[in-house]
Amino acid sequence: MNANKKNFKGILCGLMTGSVNGLFGAGGGMVVVPLLKNLLGYEEKRAHATAILIIAPVCAASAIIYLINGYFDAAVTIPAAVGSVAGGLLGASLLNKLPEFVVNIVFVAVMLAAGLRMLF
Repeated sequence: MNANKKNFKGILCGLMTGSVNGLFGAGGGMVVVPLLKNLLGYEEKRAHATAILIIAPVCAASAIIYLINGYFDAAVTIPAAVGSVAGGLLGASLLNKLPEFVVNIVFVAVMLAAGLRMLF
């Protein structure tokens, strides 16, 4: 894939991811992983790891906007943030240990469960 085409696809991936994250407050990772795999040809684990590096600044930017607009409750946010950091460390550690097909199955199961939960 030539550099211009790859750059265009990367910008498109970022635009879609940022839009979903900004609009819904989260969920960009569930969009960026399939985009990285299918649009840019990343292998499973690399797509998940790269998604974290893409989502972190997007979440920070969205969080600033939400904070400015008053959508912030410290009583909920601070404990959830502590748990998220612990879960992130655990998840990143597991990503290194689990086979790629297991990572894919878990990702699909989480996406399916989230979608079903939203429907019902």
